[in-house]
Amino acid sequence: QVQLVESGGGLVQAGGSLTLSCVASGRTFTSYRMGWFRQAPGKEREFVAFISRSGGSTDYADSVKDRITISRDNAKNTVYLQMSSLKPEDTAVYYCAADPRTSYKYAAYNYWGQGTQVTVSS
Repeated sequence: QVQLVESGGGLVQAGGSLTLSCVASGRTFTSYRMGWFRQAPGKEREFVAFISRSGGSTDYADSVKDRITISRDNAKNTVYLQMSSLKPEDTAVYYCAADPRTSYKYAAYNYWGQGTQVTVSS
């Protein structure tokens, strides 16, 4: 089992930046591939970014590819999501997830955090 706690969300103006953090506790953090997802009101949860166990491999949704960076610090049991040039359409609850059961782009992970709200004003 692993517990995930996200932080760093908030209200930001369009064009601004935010960095989200997700701290994991429980089993060895390096055992898990990690992902970030987001869910806007009335919409399905969607894939944002993925990072491998070592951090050597990453992948992004096309909608955020040039504006978001995922990284991890295995010594701190933390995965980050650096977001820049934020747009109002980035407004959503952002979730950290661990241990995908199938393709990492699907919201079928074994462990989820509680989410952190990101609101981008125009």
